[in-house]
Amino acid sequence: SVIADTLSASMAPQALTLTEGDVLELTCEVSKSTAQHTHLSVGWYLLQGAGEHRAEEVLTLSKDFTLKPGPSYEQRFLEGDVRLSKVGNTTYKLFIGAVKPSDQGQLYCEAAEWIEDPDETWKDISRKKTERTSLAVMSQDRDLSVDIAAAERSLSEGDTLQLNCVVGSQKSSSRHFEVIWLLDNVEVARVDPHGVLIWEEEYEERAKLGQLRAFKPSNAVYVLTIYEVGPKDKGMYQCSVSEMKTPGDLHSIQTNRSSGIQVNVKPAGHHMCLSVSTSTPRVTMGDSLILLCEVQGATGPVSVRWWHLPPQHPGHKVLVATMERDGTLSLGSTYQDGGTRDSLRLEKESSGTFTLVIPSTLDEDDGGQYRCEATQWSRGRSWTEKGEAAVTVSSMAGLGLQATLRSRIATVRYGQSFELVCQVNATYTLEEVPASVRWLFQPSPPTGPFHELARVFPSGTVAWGTAQPHFQGKAQLVKAGTSFRLHIHGALPADEGTYQCEVEVWRRNILSLGQPAATTRSNAVGIKVVPPESKLQVATKDRSVEIASGNAAIECRIVFAQNNSQFAVTWYLMPLLPDATPLKIVRANYSSVLEYGSEFSSPAQKSRFLNQRVSSNIFQLQILSTNLGDQGRYYCVVEEWLWLVDGWYKLGEGTSGRTTLKFKLPGEQLEMEKTNHSISAREGEEVTLPCQLQGALLPGTHLSATWFQVHSSGRDSALLTLRYDGTMEYPQEHLAGRLCLRHPSAGDFSLTLSSVERGDAGVYYCQVQEWQQQSEGKDWALQASARSGYTQLTTILPESTVMSRICSSPSLLNFILYFPLVLILLLVLAVFCWCCKFRK
Repeated sequence: SVIADTLSASMAPQALTLTEGDVLELTCEVSKSTAQHTHLSVGWYLLQGAGEHRAEEVLTLSKDFTLKPGPSYEQRFLEGDVRLSKVGNTTYKLFIGAVKPSDQGQLYCEAAEWIEDPDETWKDISRKKTERTSLAVMSQDRDLSVDIAAAERSLSEGDTLQLNCVVGSQKSSSRHFEVIWLLDNVEVARVDPHGVLIWEEEYEERAKLGQLRAFKPSNAVYVLTIYEVGPKDKGMYQCSVSEMKTPGDLHSIQTNRSSGIQVNVKPAGHHMCLSVSTSTPRVTMGDSLILLCEVQGATGPVSVRWWHLPPQHPGHKVLVATMERDGTLSLGSTYQDGGTRDSLRLEKESSGTFTLVIPSTLDEDDGGQYRCEATQWSRGRSWTEKGEAAVTVSSMAGLGLQATLRSRIATVRYGQSFELVCQVNATYTLEEVPASVRWLFQPSPPTGPFHELARVFPSGTVAWGTAQPHFQGKAQLVKAGTSFRLHIHGALPADEGTYQCEVEVWRRNILSLGQPAATTRSNAVGIKVVPPESKLQVATKDRSVEIASGNAAIECRIVFAQNNSQFAVTWYLMPLLPDATPLKIVRANYSSVLEYGSEFSSPAQKSRFLNQRVSSNIFQLQILSTNLGDQGRYYCVVEEWLWLVDGWYKLGEGTSGRTTLKFKLPGEQLEMEKTNHSISAREGEEVTLPCQLQGALLPGTHLSATWFQVHSSGRDSALLTLRYDGTMEYPQEHLAGRLCLRHPSAGDFSLTLSSVERGDAGVYYCQVQEWQQQSEGKDWALQASARSGYTQLTTILPESTVMSRICSSPSLLNFILYFPLVLILLLVLAVFCWCCKFRK
């Protein structure tokens, strides 16, 4: 016989444009009127580009009522972001909680009708596709700003250009950026998310010669420096910043480019401008002299000569050092004895800055005027400029030294910065002697003596201690006059403890630094680091929800919390038994990643119990297709999480009140066989558990039946459900192949369990419900419900195993020998009793 094709599937075509993160809902109408018993499957598909072969499965409700996501949507389905639900008899709805750019394309619905062949295989006899819905997803704007700044925009040839690119974004330290420097829209260099610097080919050679430098002081600041600029370096500079999801990504999440900054380079003339200065105008004997000779406007190579004009010999000058045009250095005869002068240095720090350092002054005669003569050479011609600076060398008086450590705050919060100030007092001008500071730290609670946190030498060099390495990346050391400051950024628990500073000063002599002339240690200052206080409040009022059938929603409300907090929500079920232990249903962490409890980890349970955030302060536990096993008291535990400098921290948690879920059954009750049974079955055999409905049913009545297994946890697990429309569900999928619902008559719902296993032992019962349709085209309504008596199933070992154990027991051997005689006597007695009954 030929089965008529009555399958129809329809969806109104439309064109949608959504923003990334919006909600998408599509509805598909599917119906059939086949007289034979058939099943439907409904699936949603995404078509990107041209060609049907490229259609990707989104989510399908199979013929056996199982939800199956496509490979690209599996994780989002497990997280509850992609769902498919049946609304009414013919309506199927696809729900995507937060669309992504990958969802863009054409969506359509496909329905298939299936029939079971006599060989118990299923065959699809009809398929129908709907019209397509076009979906466009726009990327959401992100908080990324880029600014560029230059210390000087108008430069002369030979000057130094420094450009700063500042990236503005929230939580920039935990994000990944790639920065590209551009000159007139042509790439100069780039710094990838790993911090690796890559120069364009025409700039690579200049970088090797030290004429270019690009580096990254922090994740928000990028610096480009060009030494000895020339005409080719003028133009419009920009920096382009791209954010990557991870450092190794090839595609950016978003890109932004700074505004342009115009840099002009003026050609230099033949006239130089020279200035001489010193950072040590007054020093103590043994200290060093530092003199600077700055040359501006030179267009060619420059040679420099330093002279000393001693005050005790007017008109006389002594050659100190010479640096030729090619960088060759030579010392005057008076300064060639390194044993008495240490290592005199003449350095060229940049294109026009020459620094002369005399490490150790011998006596007051080293004071007076120091002259710098700079000569520029070009095409056989030379120009010379001169300049002088005066210094005074005095003998060192008696020493007196004292250090005091203080802090404005003693208690800081996570992420807050704090500063310690070491104030030094002496009987002489401290700036005139070499001084260093050691910062000492002892963790709380103390685990030993103080450790050296850092040491700042008189030259400004910093040596970090090895005992507390985490300070190096977050501590800033500053010297201002007679104050030494330690600034700690973003306080963490490891920063809690006691701090001290130790100051050392030297009297410089003709040898190296030597031993300090005086040392002092400050008082100790304790710093305590505390987390922010949690102000989380969760509604604790107990509630009761009573339903007849269908879906249920349990609410969890946050009364108060900090605005920038994230929340993790865990749902629990407390069975109605006394002394019951709470059962974990599902936990959604602060990143919305779901983790189901062991009792709810099967795919069928995951598709029924869904966590949903319906507003900023309300979470819901959605329970789909409820059954009597879902009764109990539900509550949630809310955890408050906050991002603090280096990661997420849990501030506190709150527990909601209990919501009791009950079933409101109609007044009319079905009559069920309530007798309790005890059945034994051998392992590997088949056993049938009784479930019998008594009495007549009204015309047009449909029945549904669910078998449960009783557990000590207080939550009875459903094994299979026969719905009123004839469809079958298997919540315990691993048992589906061994369960069969025998239905020889209208009221018999006995369960057959094949291949009995030892773990099948336990208590079972069935629940039968009566459904009626109020009128044509209306939904089916629950009219009555009843539960059977309990059946205790006991499993015993297979016969072969029992016989082997009996035969191995000498005490049972005599019983086995006489067993046939006993069996014959029992058979004769049974025949006699039957004959007597027949005669009566």
